[in-house]
Order: sequence, then C-alpha cells, then structure tokens
Amino acid sequence: MMRLPSFRYVAPRTIADAAKWLGQAPGEAMVLAGGTDLLPNMKRRQQTPGVLVALRNVDGLRARHVNGDLSIGAGVTLAEMVRDERLRETCSGLWQAAAQVATPHLRNMATLGGNLCLDTRCTYYDQTHEWRKAIDFCMKKDGEICWVATSSPKCLAVSSTDTAPMLQALDAAVRLVSAAGERTIKVADLYQNDGMHYLTRRPDEILTDVIVADQTGRRSAYWKLRRRGSFDFPVASAAASARMEGDTVTDVSIVLGAVASRPLASEKARTVLVGQRLTDDVIAAAADAAYEIGKPMDNTDFALVWRKRMIRTLVTCALREVRGDDVRELRRKLARQTLQMAS
Repeated sequence: MMRLPSFRYVAPRTIADAAKWLGQAPGEAMVLAGGTDLLPNMKRRQQTPGVLVALRNVDGLRARHVNGDLSIGAGVTLAEMVRDERLRETCSGLWQAAAQVATPHLRNMATLGGNLCLDTRCTYYDQTHEWRKAIDFCMKKDGEICWVATSSPKCLAVSSTDTAPMLQALDAAVRLVSAAGERTIKVADLYQNDGMHYLTRRPDEILTDVIVADQTGRRSAYWKLRRRGSFDFPVASAAASARMEGDTVTDVSIVLGAVASRPLASEKARTVLVGQRLTDDVIAAAADAAYEIGKPMDNTDFALVWRKRMIRTLVTCALREVRGDDVRELRRKLARQTLQMAS
C-alpha cells in the first residue's frame, strides 16, 4: 500500500490567507484543491511538500459569472461546470473539455484550477518510487536523464490537461494572486514547453480565476484521443474556436494538447482558415497545417506515429463540429461519448 508522506495541513478561509501561507514557504508549500493529481503524486513520492495549503473552504475561488465575459473561479469543480447549462450554451468547447476529464467521481473533486495546473505525465515518471528507483530516476524527479530521449537537455513529459488547450483556443486569461500582489496573464502564457518547469506560475502564486471573453458569435469544440471512453488522460487532443460571419471564418484558433509539454497553437492552420468558408478542402488543409507542429514522443499510451497521425483526424472533427455538422456518430466511434454543441 502506498502511503502519503508526512506534511502539515492548513485550511485558510480567504485567498489572502492562502497566499500568505504560500509566501512563507514558497519552496515547501503547495496548494491542495481537489487533490486528484497531487495526492497520488505524493504517494508515489513525485511531490513531497512539507505544507499543504487547502483551498476547499476558500469561498472566493468558487464564484461563477456569465455576463458578457465569462469568469470561473479556479475552485469550481469540473462536475459543477458539466452541470452548468449556461456554460454549455455559451462556451460549448470548454464544457466538452470539462466533461471528458476522468470519471464522474473524479470530476466531483477535481477543480478547474487543478486541471490547468496538472502535472506533466510520462511513462517513466508516473510510476511508484520503487519502480523509478529500479531503473534509475529520471530527470523530472531525482535523476539526470530523460528516459524518453536520453540525449535531451530537458524533460519531455507531456501536458495532459484537457481544459488548457480549449481555454488557450478561447484566448482566455487567468488571475494569479500572491502575498506581493496579483497579475493577469493569458492562458497561453501560463505554460512553457518544458516537462519539469511547465508552468510560469510562481510557487508563491495561487491561480484564482479564469476569464473568457464574450463568446457571442463564436463556436468551439474539443476532441480527445484516449484508449478508453472514460477515465484516461488524453494522448492527443484538438481544440478549435472560430468566429463566423455567415459561412466565412473571421477569426480562429487551433490548439493541440498532449503532444508536447505545453498546449501548441497552430498559426499556420489559422492562416489557412481565416477568410475562408469551412469547406471539406479548407478543413483538410488546416488539419495538415496543424499536423506539422505536433511532435508526440514515446512517453504515453499508443504508438507515437499513430498519435501524430490522429492529429489530422482530431482537428478535422473539431472543425466539422464548428461548421455545424452532426458528429455524434464520430464521437461515439472515436471518443466513445456523445457530446454535441448546444444549438
């Protein structure tokens, strides 16, 4: 049986108090929201904080507002997002991303902020302490070599968050609060392509809010590849968000997930799509453009060559859904789920 290491547990009631605790021990303290990622990591000794700053009772992290711009507290659970019909109507892609995370039981605990800050994953990292010790520890924890690519100067663990690619495609922003003040940055700027140092959030900062600009006139969709139709992390994903005037795309973003240590936006796919109608040929050209930037490594489920090939399929499906196609059969076949955009 894997047991948690010793730690001190504090349960502040306000964001200011939580930030104060983090500021007192930024290298030792970590925030605990739903715990669905952090606690298993602690049992595997991947993360061993001396202090856990619990956020469950911080009311300021659970607010939701839909009034033009959409604001969601980082402490809102994924289950609450899935039950929110306003979210489904105003921001279908984000609703789809939340609905495809793990299982209903885990979504009841997991939070939006936790999913955004999800630790990067790797076949050689997500193992017990004894297993990792037996092969010699990897670069991400206690070792010096990335076992995915032994000559790599940096860790190649993969970003496996579902909500981040969709929020990046929506040009969303996050608010970060510390004892020294607060700042607001784009979701795209929250990540960097490094499996060890994948977040630009400082250790003394709390992610408190996610802000999505008014989605009037935009359509979005999120598609995810995994072995099972529930529970599994993505091994490739595609998020699409487009503003349409009639049949013409006036603005669009295509972001890939789970094929690098951060979500990847395809500027070339955007160039292909803007000013065009979403014909089959245009969608195929955009899928080809997105395919070029995806470079999955052999660090998760499925063969990396097939995962890369599936990028075209995922982008094609997302754009077809944005176009308004009935993709329920495709979802049942590929994702083993039926998640249709609100009409």
